[in-house]
Amino acid sequence: MDQKIDQIKKEIKCFHIKTYNDLETFRIKFLGKKRGILTILFKELKKISIHKRKIYGKIINELKKEVQKKIFYYKSKNDNEKILKYDPTLPGKSIEIGSIHPLSMIKNRIIDIFLKIGFSYVDGPEIEDDWHNFTALNIPIFHPSRDMQDTFFLCQSPDILLRTHTSSIQIRYMKKHRPPFRVLSIGKVYRNETISSRSNFMFHQAEGFYIDKKVSFSDLKQTIHYLITSLFGKEKIRFRPSYFPFTEPSAEVDIYCNREWLEIMGCGMIDPEVLKNVDIDPEIYSGFAFGVGIERLALMIYQMKDIRIYFDNDIRFLRQFKNEF
Repeated sequence: MDQKIDQIKKEIKCFHIKTYNDLETFRIKFLGKKRGILTILFKELKKISIHKRKIYGKIINELKKEVQKKIFYYKSKNDNEKILKYDPTLPGKSIEIGSIHPLSMIKNRIIDIFLKIGFSYVDGPEIEDDWHNFTALNIPIFHPSRDMQDTFFLCQSPDILLRTHTSSIQIRYMKKHRPPFRVLSIGKVYRNETISSRSNFMFHQAEGFYIDKKVSFSDLKQTIHYLITSLFGKEKIRFRPSYFPFTEPSAEVDIYCNREWLEIMGCGMIDPEVLKNVDIDPEIYSGFAFGVGIERLALMIYQMKDIRIYFDNDIRFLRQFKNEF
């Protein structure tokens, strides 16, 4: 037994490990459940006296610890240096091709559409103050239209909030620039709405506005027609009178899709009070603005029924859009 143990010690010490296969061979040779050298030794302990069994049992346990220590060392070395698993004969790992999210696809398409007709793309903060989000847009503190948008306020004094629309970017841009200009902005907006198949507390809104001398409602209609035709092809469009505090006159835009009229955006001529709030003379300049939800457009373009699927992070859903762009 002593000679056998000495021989095993030498084998453990001298066993060379260079690859992952060597490591596995080493483990099976000494710790294999059926034919492992140490496993067999443990079974043979039953054949010797109790006194010797305690002595040799302790020695064999020490040998087992040595084997486990060596295995742990080379596994750690493999994790750090990545050398044991390397085998040039093994096939390489395939890299899965990713996909742009459908909302990002629609966003990029809208940006491309408006860049072609002279619009600039700008961005702005998602956390806003009351003046940029409401007051400057002709929505004073006690104005009833504030009830139309259930707002997430972060603090009340001063009023800091998650923007309810990207129209706040309109105000920030007009304060720093002089007309004429055409501007498009797209970003997340937040409203305290019940999550359902058609709405969410957060959605993406695209807003465009154009200010120059003698801008008319006809210019607005032509721009909306251009956008919808670029996205959907030749579809029926209708404008319905509506109300927004920052545009006058205002309209809702519907598109005839799948045998029904669906509302897709709001628009109108920028109210003179809004222009005054950013020091633009409404006697000289006029302009229009429009806002559209990206999620709703994507539902129609990709013929989906539930808006919540955008936020499930389901790879099976996202794989469908690999070949879109």
